Amino acid sequence: MDADTADVRGRTPHDLAVPEVLALLHTDADAGLDGQEAARRLAADGPNQLPRPRTAGPVRRFLRQLNSPLVYVLIAAGIVTFVLREYVDASVIAGVVVVNAILGFIQESKAESALDALRSMVTTEARVIRDGSIRTVPSEDLVTGDLVLVEAGDKVPADLRLVRSTELRADESALTGESLPVDKADMVLAPETPVSDRRNMLYSGTLVTNGTGAGIVVATGAGTQLGEIHRLVGSADTMATPLTRKLASFSTWLTVVILALALVTFVVGVLRGEPAADMFVAVVALAVGAIPEGLPAAVAITLAIGVSRMARQHAVIRRLPAVETLGGATVICSDKTGTLTQNRMTVRTLWTFTQEVPVEGADAVSPGGPQPEVLLDEALRWTLVIGANCNESRLDDDGGDIGDPTETAMLRVARRYGVGTHTLPRVGEVPFTSERQYMATLHTDPGSGGQVLLVKGAVERVSARCTGQLGADGSSLPLDADAVHEAAERLAADGMRVLATAVARDPAPDALDELAAGRGHGLVLAGLQAMMDPPRDTARRAVATCRNAGLQVKMITGDHATTAASIARQIGILGNGAPEGVLAGAELERVTDEELPDAVERTSVFARVSPDQKLRLVGALQSRHHVVAMTGDGVNDAPALKQADIGIAMGRGGTEAAKDAADMVLLDDDFATIEAAVEEGRGVYDNLTKFIVWTLPTNLGEGLVILVAILLGAALPILPTQILWINMTTAVALGLMLAWEPKEAGIMDRQPRDPRQPLLTRTMVLRTVLVSVLLVVGSWWVFQYERGAGASLDVSRTAAVNLFVTVEAFYLFICRSLTGPSWRVGLFTNRWLLVGVTVQAIGQAALTYVPAMNTLFQTAPLDWETWLRILGVAVVISLVVSLDKARAIRSEARSSARTAVGAGAG
Repeated sequence: MDADTADVRGRTPHDLAVPEVLALLHTDADAGLDGQEAARRLAADGPNQLPRPRTAGPVRRFLRQLNSPLVYVLIAAGIVTFVLREYVDASVIAGVVVVNAILGFIQESKAESALDALRSMVTTEARVIRDGSIRTVPSEDLVTGDLVLVEAGDKVPADLRLVRSTELRADESALTGESLPVDKADMVLAPETPVSDRRNMLYSGTLVTNGTGAGIVVATGAGTQLGEIHRLVGSADTMATPLTRKLASFSTWLTVVILALALVTFVVGVLRGEPAADMFVAVVALAVGAIPEGLPAAVAITLAIGVSRMARQHAVIRRLPAVETLGGATVICSDKTGTLTQNRMTVRTLWTFTQEVPVEGADAVSPGGPQPEVLLDEALRWTLVIGANCNESRLDDDGGDIGDPTETAMLRVARRYGVGTHTLPRVGEVPFTSERQYMATLHTDPGSGGQVLLVKGAVERVSARCTGQLGADGSSLPLDADAVHEAAERLAADGMRVLATAVARDPAPDALDELAAGRGHGLVLAGLQAMMDPPRDTARRAVATCRNAGLQVKMITGDHATTAASIARQIGILGNGAPEGVLAGAELERVTDEELPDAVERTSVFARVSPDQKLRLVGALQSRHHVVAMTGDGVNDAPALKQADIGIAMGRGGTEAAKDAADMVLLDDDFATIEAAVEEGRGVYDNLTKFIVWTLPTNLGEGLVILVAILLGAALPILPTQILWINMTTAVALGLMLAWEPKEAGIMDRQPRDPRQPLLTRTMVLRTVLVSVLLVVGSWWVFQYERGAGASLDVSRTAAVNLFVTVEAFYLFICRSLTGPSWRVGLFTNRWLLVGVTVQAIGQAALTYVPAMNTLFQTAPLDWETWLRILGVAVVISLVVSLDKARAIRSEARSSARTAVGAGAG
């Protein structure tokens, strides 16, 4: 890189005068670079592109699916059975491993494409002046020192220091979060000026909305502000979800238990004089029995069903574990514009010296429909006429906005109150500039045949040129300046942008020229129009629901603190017991990393924040063990979306960078959809827990049956192939049916679960042990009874297998609710469960009576008396488990009541 280039970057070009920038970069404000120098710099610095990341290939992604302790045990079991020439068992185990790996490979998201989306934002063409001539070059070929020309509609191809401009404005919302276009002009700014306030810079990836300009390229590729966000995206951690962390911990714990049981089994058997080869077969049977082979498939399918349900709620899930993560969220960090608000600037109040008119509901947005009942006196009529005619924007036939959002808001409110737009022929104009802060237009008045001068702009600038005010009958009265400024300050305190409107009827011939020169007097103030991006009607209700469910809602926006706080109060993020703090980006910059977690915890609104600050905020919340859901729509949101436990991008107004960094995309950009998705996520987690609580006793029971057989020196009651049959068929036909369980009543009245809480609570562990022991006792009784009655080994094992499956079917209904009696759920609320039980019954009949199945799985037909014994044992076990569940529910209810009383007393 050029030393000169590094120097100008080190000195922050926004605080340098144009001649200094030109001198440092050895370029010219009129002729630009010469072609040879541009080629030399391109060769030295490289193309104007963001660096491409290295991504894992398909083979590596497939092998990643095998990276689990449980899978390691299964692979080892398969190898052992193959060496022992148990080819059927080995084939079944290998099939289970491969199927689960394929499912994981399919569900894993494609390689991160957020960086590709960021690069696509700068893949365009640019108009540059080189060798004194205008030419068009690919944006990749731009170098520092190039003189770039921009106009309305252009995407800025690199970071530019403006050297000249005419009425230039840029939409920087994707980069900074600023909701309105920013005025741009050549000036020198203080070094500490934040990116959002650097009016003398244009940044790569932003959009020019108005005017023309020319700027010197001061940064390209990774050196741009967009490149800095690219770096942040790359540095942001891709967080493991709570579910994946808990499953990994659970798998490790279960693997240790299985290996310990296997070792004990092998040692005891050998000490008892059993052949080592036979003990290997027994150990394999134990391992295969204890491993829940159907768990990965059950997790994937349960999450997939959650994805389908969320899609009906207008939430598209890009990464499957995000379904459950959202249900475990403890904090939602929401952007303001478009998520909590309607993303449409809207006039909310019309003020004149005679009346103040609130513009509510549909009146604020809809361009048609019945007219509101207001007194449309002359002062109010002229306020609307001025806003509609002193205006460069327009509405299409469907009421769509074309142009500046402030001006289109004025057009909509004028049409809404029956005042035609652009009805006065224009004969002259003074365009808005950041120096003047007002716009003026000269029209012919068809009614009087004379002329009328219309002005709109900042209250201070417009009122300073007024000597009168309009009365209700249109007469000119002496100006009450104090009343104007008091009203403007009051409306601005509510987070609204306030513009003044003024008129001069039959103006002096030089009136327009005087206004163009920044002078002019003798205007008559008509009134004020106060506007804002109003909150969504559903936002307040959704925020209240989230708070009732124990979720904190925090607003993180690039907009101004006053505007953000006003919206936050309207929708309930501030007030009603929520933390009252509001922190601006400049204040946040002074907070140390040690102080940040406390500051974030007690603050509800963060305004004027930069991308790296959003990243800090998410990290600070995660350091407090929060599960963070983060919403965003701009390029500036991408790093935080990736860092958050679940990133949520806007589908309508969001950039591709935000969507690709996110785990979930909202099709309707509505915060209420997040609340609905949280509810679905909680239901998904419940159903996953139900499956695990249901399947573990069977796996543990199967392992214990083998262990007991070895300890007693008896024949195995269940063979490895039979164990695999039980595990795989019941997981699919019975367990997976729990994925369709409806959400339990009151699911959004619960507090969020503690992210540090293990997958299985103490109650669930005790219930798992109880069911496992009952299964071992019941199956051994059935097996030994059949053997004692003279039945063959195959018949006895077939009875034990069917006992396991029957108990699982009964226990399935008990697991339909973890917090209350299962009968309250209703028998027919999950018809798939009834279908699954029927399918499993048919499968058991085939296993028991079909000769081919008898041969393959070493089973035999049973008589009806044996079936009665199996059903009897299953009923007894179910009654014992149901009584224990009822006892646990009562105990937890008493504990919760004591906790609530203690909290109230405290």
